Amino acid sequence: MVVYRRDFEVSTKGHTDIINISNIVEETVRESEIKDGLVNIFAAHSTAGITTIEYEPGLIKDLKEAMERIAPTGVPYHHDNTWGDGNGYAHIRSSIVGPGFTCPVVKGSPVTGTWQQIVLLDFDNRARKRRIIITVIGE
Repeated sequence: MVVYRRDFEVSTKGHTDIINISNIVEETVRESEIKDGLVNIFAAHSTAGITTIEYEPGLIKDLKEAMERIAPTGVPYHHDNTWGDGNGYAHIRSSIVGPGFTCPVVKGSPVTGTWQQIVLLDFDNRARKRRIIITVIGE
């Protein structure tokens, strides 16, 4: 078994910023020279998430609006009482989406659907630098 890892940073705007990182994932899998296995993409943050979406303007707007309905800004969260940073909603959103995504690697490429891109979501209430770890495992 071979394991290949790449860490990188992404600058975000916060406020449910959605960034397509598919090209970086594909490039990392190619660099790994692993033909069959798995790739995991992980955001090492409690107010960010990784998922897939059809990365087009309408759906990006729909996802942002859905997150606002699920865990709205501007309402009290117990977390905000603890830390006073006003980002309790961001932690809830991140917990729902999850910090990572895994997909198969077949013939040296990550397997995603035709309209499926891998995205980083930054839910925090300010711009950030986000650390992403991509791990490719296989043969």
